[in-house]
Amino acid sequence: MTLTTTVVAGLTERLAAEARRASYADAVREALGAVMDPELDEPITDLGFVRSVAVDEAGGVEVHLRLPTSFCSPNFAYLMASDSKDVLAALPWTRTVVVQLDDHHDSDKINAGLAADAGYRGTFGHEAEEDLEELRETFRRKAHTAAMERCLTALVRAEPDRPLDTLGQVVLDDLPRGPHTEALLRRREAVGLPLSGTSPVLVDHAGTRPYDVPMALRRARSTRISIDGNAHFCRGLLRTRYPGSEDDQVHRTDGAEPADVSYDPTFIPLTSLLTPPAKENPR
Repeated sequence: MTLTTTVVAGLTERLAAEARRASYADAVREALGAVMDPELDEPITDLGFVRSVAVDEAGGVEVHLRLPTSFCSPNFAYLMASDSKDVLAALPWTRTVVVQLDDHHDSDKINAGLAADAGYRGTFGHEAEEDLEELRETFRRKAHTAAMERCLTALVRAEPDRPLDTLGQVVLDDLPRGPHTEALLRRREAVGLPLSGTSPVLVDHAGTRPYDVPMALRRARSTRISIDGNAHFCRGLLRTRYPGSEDDQVHRTDGAEPADVSYDPTFIPLTSLLTPPAKENPR
């Protein structure tokens, strides 16, 4: 084998290795797309929480996560980091998985617990006041409530003359196909609600219909507004804390604020549509 042949073969192998690593890195990010922020009900990849991904030829993966502040709730932070490790360990080609949470006041504790596979209670000890599965269930229910409210509010906007009381009679087949309905179906499945077309939409996590429909809608709206507001607030905090992180964020249209226009040029502030043009003062 000539020197030139050896060099070309070596270059070809290096390029192939780089291509494999790039493909694996894409697979890692796709897997992390299944990890949700429990409070904001969004994938951590859309929020920009994935700081870096590194993959080696031996099947080793190292992921670094970042959060909007150093004092984000430790149980939320642990849940996202733990879920990240779980989805990556489930990939058929991974051999070792390291997930590190950066710049958090409990980073050392959380990272040590993840490395030792100590679990939530093993990581936080007596500080783990709430069971992790109970926490998950609480936010599954909130996510369902918010998704339900989005669908019903969209229905009211499409049919402005529809009495609010009749929304209690709406079933899944009455909803238009689209992202909001698809999200509601996923949230219903997560809390164990039926998915048949004749199932009522306005129900709680146990499938119970409300006695007072307008009141139930107001309560659901407050839950949805809280989730949407927190999601945009956290996005802004992350962009401030980590300049350039906006490149890793996916714009959230639900509850968008005017300040988001700089990150999504297609966003039109609602006030520009509702505020009439100023009249000229006659001279």
